[in-house]
Amino acid sequence: MGTRALTGLGCRTWCRADVDLCIEDFNRIDCYRVPLLGNFKPHGKYHIADLHTAGGLPILIKELLDAGLLHGDCLTVTGKTVTENLASVSKASDLTQDVVYPFSKPSPLPGTTLPLSSYTQCLHLDGSLATDSAVLKLSGKVFDKPFKGPAIVFDGEGPAYDAIMGGQVKPGQVLVIRYEGPKGSPGMSEMLSPGSALVGAGLGKTVPLITDGCFSGASHGIMIGHVTPEAFVGRPIALVENGDMISIDAVNRRVDLEVSKEVLTARKACWKIPQERQKVKGLLAKYRRSVSSAHTGAVTS
Repeated sequence: MGTRALTGLGCRTWCRADVDLCIEDFNRIDCYRVPLLGNFKPHGKYHIADLHTAGGLPILIKELLDAGLLHGDCLTVTGKTVTENLASVSKASDLTQDVVYPFSKPSPLPGTTLPLSSYTQCLHLDGSLATDSAVLKLSGKVFDKPFKGPAIVFDGEGPAYDAIMGGQVKPGQVLVIRYEGPKGSPGMSEMLSPGSALVGAGLGKTVPLITDGCFSGASHGIMIGHVTPEAFVGRPIALVENGDMISIDAVNRRVDLEVSKEVLTARKACWKIPQERQKVKGLLAKYRRSVSSAHTGAVTS
């Protein structure tokens, strides 16, 4: 297992494939080099089943082949090469459909006006709330203007979900769910339930969700996950209190807790790991001791 420092990127990686990789690389790759070709929900108009009606996977594979991203001479189970299989398949731009976009003109994210928005799916953020990193998933919200709102804080997914369902979360607030990171959960829980509850309550466009847990591809709304360092190690997200102002600036890739260093230092001096988060035994306790930050992939060593 290789351990290497990435010059100029401010982080270290522990990569089992012995490949230097930093979270900043995902901005470079995902945001600026990988186009969005599928117009599918939850962000687009269609379901995956509609791809079959539009022409199926062959039209998507054709786009990738024509863009030089596939080896056309590879033999397939049909006995023909990839190029031979696609010889009679029409290009997406030649078809009357908008399920699959041409590689040369990828789909813009609805409501997103960030530069290169046709390529931007997730953004790596940092700032005073995520002094290492966090990940913002873009999903149908106008992000060219900063968002600022008061925090409403929960130590875990369950209490946050109950609060949303009980009407305690209001438009304009910033929902913070902590102690769901690799060590705190332990295991880095997926925040699909509270995220879905926000959307179901009509708050998907007005209440950002910030967590040291993670999200799946099905999440929708203003979602910032993988906040590091996580709450369990007593860093900024652990020190947020109800009413603290949090700002999100996607253009400048920042998420900031607008509380002075002096106040945070005083809070840190009084901070303790919540008692219910200390009750971990056996294999989970071993995992908690050995797992690294999500900033470096939440790997064990």
